[in-house]
Amino acid sequence: MEMLISLAPIILMFVIFYFLLIRPQQKRQKQVREMQESLQKGDTIVTIGGLHATVHAVDENTVVLITEGGSKLTYDRSAIRDVNR
Repeated sequence: MEMLISLAPIILMFVIFYFLLIRPQQKRQKQVREMQESLQKGDTIVTIGGLHATVHAVDENTVVLITEGGSKLTYDRSAIRDVNR
């Protein structure tokens, strides 16, 4: 019983750590993964580097983007930060 009482603060700290840090990060990663999987031709996107472009073609792991100037660029899906439909 005494050992359980001495471990209670450590267990409580782990539970707080989980709900304040780990769980929100996992939810955010899931949202980003779902967004990257749902990319479609014609979506306006922003890459992690700040490039604004339109999706021209979507492959399993890559996305072909068209910029304002008409340049076609190939990026990994993981480089897409935000989608504006």
